[in-house]
Amino acid sequence: MTSAPPTEARRTDGPARPAEQPAGLAGPGSAWSGLRALAGHLRPQRGRMLAGVALGLLGSVLGLAQPLAAKHVMDIIGHGQPTTGPVVVLSTLVVVGGLLAGLGHYVLDRSAESVVCTVRRRLTHLLPRLRVPVIEHTEPGDLIARVTSDTVLLRRTAPQAVSAAVTGTLITVATVVMMGLLDAVLLGVTLTVIAFVGCVVIVVTPHIGRATRHTQEAVGRMGAGLERTLGALRTVKAAGAEQRETAALHRAAEHARRTGVRAAAWEAVSATLSAVVLQVCFLVVLGVGGARVTSGSIGVSTLVAFLLYLFALTPRIGQLVEGVGQLQIGAAAAVRIREAETLEVEEAGIGGAEGGETGIGGAEGVQGRGDEAAAAPERSPGSHGRHRDRHPATVAFQQVHFAYRPGLPAVHRHVSFAVPAGGVTAIVGPSGAGKTTVFALIERFYEPDAGRVLLDGRDIRRWPLAELRAAIGYVEQDPTVLAGTLRDNLTLGAADATDEQIAHVLRLARLDTVTDRLPYGLDTQVGHRGSRLSGGERQRVAIARALLRRPRLLLLDEATSQLDAANEAALRETVTDTARRTTVLVVAHRLSTVTTADRILVMEAGRVRARGTHAELMAHDSLYAELASTQLIAFRRRHGPSAPVPEC
Repeated sequence: MTSAPPTEARRTDGPARPAEQPAGLAGPGSAWSGLRALAGHLRPQRGRMLAGVALGLLGSVLGLAQPLAAKHVMDIIGHGQPTTGPVVVLSTLVVVGGLLAGLGHYVLDRSAESVVCTVRRRLTHLLPRLRVPVIEHTEPGDLIARVTSDTVLLRRTAPQAVSAAVTGTLITVATVVMMGLLDAVLLGVTLTVIAFVGCVVIVVTPHIGRATRHTQEAVGRMGAGLERTLGALRTVKAAGAEQRETAALHRAAEHARRTGVRAAAWEAVSATLSAVVLQVCFLVVLGVGGARVTSGSIGVSTLVAFLLYLFALTPRIGQLVEGVGQLQIGAAAAVRIREAETLEVEEAGIGGAEGGETGIGGAEGVQGRGDEAAAAPERSPGSHGRHRDRHPATVAFQQVHFAYRPGLPAVHRHVSFAVPAGGVTAIVGPSGAGKTTVFALIERFYEPDAGRVLLDGRDIRRWPLAELRAAIGYVEQDPTVLAGTLRDNLTLGAADATDEQIAHVLRLARLDTVTDRLPYGLDTQVGHRGSRLSGGERQRVAIARALLRRPRLLLLDEATSQLDAANEAALRETVTDTARRTTVLVVAHRLSTVTTADRILVMEAGRVRARGTHAELMAHDSLYAELASTQLIAFRRRHGPSAPVPEC
């Protein structure tokens, strides 16, 4: 009976994306865009990272002095002089250099943890604020992977990439200079090998970056598949589809394995070629150096010092090669994080000009960035007029036209109606008439393509979004209960509610008897998506949650569909009493709900075809009469032919 969104997000800025591409997520960017994204994430920690690099660089400089100190020790030994002082100096260089290098590594790692924490805070601030069309058509598992596994890659690669880019480069250059001072011929042999390693890196590095992006995308798809299965576990079990879902997850895991192996293979090629070339370099330098020692061109101590520098240079070159690869991995993760940060979010401020066709948040549209969203002041619902303005709200639709995205049939076709303050207004109609979409537009989950939705005579796009929603209580057709305690769920939108207020809404929603039998009362865990509660209990939790907000407008979408007759009758009385202080809009199919409404809107094919009381519509609208007759037959089948029929 509802008008659910189609399978792709509605966009107003161009053609729809391909079906395999989640809406709002761009494809892989260029290598430079990845490096820019990575630099953007590291920039806030540049001070600490520079300190870590400086410490590591100082430790490496002391390491550069060690071969010269060793050469000095050998020369002294050759002349038969005491070696105590030079040995102490050499030992000091070794110990202090190692301590400084270790401290620098710790500072870099700590900075990387701060980078990851900042990114995760920004993403977790942004994701709950995504526009409804975006979150409905983007795989949640993939978004979770961007917050978890992609940030782990960022943490792992950032220190290595920074250290390699700065310390590795400078120390490599300094080592080459020192080697040149010792012997230019041996340096020429070494530089030839280094040039060959550079060519290897240039060829292999792009493959590492692409393979890493593919691996992370595969991990995201696997997360999406797992979230899909666990989110509907009862349905999967009831359908006996465990094997089918397991097979799909296994295929996703196998695809992730293949892409991971491909990335590992390219990394292994880079590391292996570098290691082999460097080993060849050592053997060549040893052979050429031995010949030069034999010819008297250099001394043995010079050859030993040069070889020590070569030993020091070898891991530095390996560090550079690995660092470039890690830089590509980090850049790939940074691109995926940046894509998530640029998804469309809702703005909390006032929208565009009244009657205009701007997106959420005004003329600048809805495009939001995580850092901008994180900078916005957080305002709790309790601070937005919920207690300042208590009169019932009025609602009006003026020539509202809406489709979930261009190219799909319109769900609303120039819908117009007005709901006065107070009382109960029921919306009825066949499936697909656009009833639930009325509520979605009032809540500004979606924006109308044309026309206006008014609350208290004011275009809702002119309301600050948080203030608008603070005035509304919404109970969905399939009410959601979050993992946590019953108290957490009740106070989800009213954190400042007192125990007396909670107890009052529990009685109104007929939940007091439920809490009495729970082992820990309101502090009992309700399980994943309220799995420890019945369907009717979940509906009552949603109703109580909405009432606790003390809304000026209450939206009930088939809110009693899973309740038994006794609880439905009690809640109907609660709604009637609430309607004296609050405007109530009800999407209803049950005859008992419709007949007691103050006014009824009949919708068909995206239009309002009739309005009036139950008696008026029974007399003058054939569609309503047919719907009511169908409900009457169903009522008698359920309760028996002698059961009293709800009065008109």
